[in-house]
Amino acid sequence: MDKAALFHISYGLYVVTSTKGDKQNGFIGNTVFQITSKPARMAIGVSVDNYTHEFIEESQAFAVSILNQDVDTEVIKTFGYKTGKEIDKFAEIEWKKGETGAPLICKDINATFECKVIESVHFDSHTIFVGEVVSGEVIDSNIPVLTYEYYRNVLKGKAPKNAPTYTEGSTPTAPNNEPKYVCGVCGYEYDPTVGDPEHGVPAGTKFEDLPADWLCPLCGSPKAVFDLKG
Repeated sequence: MDKAALFHISYGLYVVTSTKGDKQNGFIGNTVFQITSKPARMAIGVSVDNYTHEFIEESQAFAVSILNQDVDTEVIKTFGYKTGKEIDKFAEIEWKKGETGAPLICKDINATFECKVIESVHFDSHTIFVGEVVSGEVIDSNIPVLTYEYYRNVLKGKAPKNAPTYTEGSTPTAPNNEPKYVCGVCGYEYDPTVGDPEHGVPAGTKFEDLPADWLCPLCGSPKAVFDLKG
């Protein structure tokens, strides 16, 4: 099977959150879709290895914050490549508690909604939670939503390992086939022809010439985890 065919399926990128007691947690997800409109029902796919999975199972509720293209990469680093078992993901994030108790992201998003779980279906590695929408709010519709295609092709990232779209070696090769250094944690490609101008690295800077303390723009990993590809 050519797994590259799967990359042509369209996805958005979302922060899926839930609550358990006095704790909150969340993760970056791409499997979020509407099933019905009357009543409004949504479904999400969650890895059984994801810490948020047990939050949803206990609270029987979840919230979704729809990210836009201007999202701070710190949000992706925190919710996509770190675990709530070790850190409080909301410590440095602007958020508010929703009607269900689940946290809602307040910045760099287009809209939010909350659901109460009405059904769940378990597969080998993931659970599909079906929820009835109990609240929804448009935050900012002027900035395009962050799609998985934009994330892969513009931000040069790949799916976290618990995502259903994750595959080994799924990072795309640049059209010019030039060698690229790829982050072994998140799949970000450092392209010397582009550099990292957002962090003071001009175009034309070779990977070897990056400052010793330079970190991956997506997940914050050091240079040592990068591998030469292409």
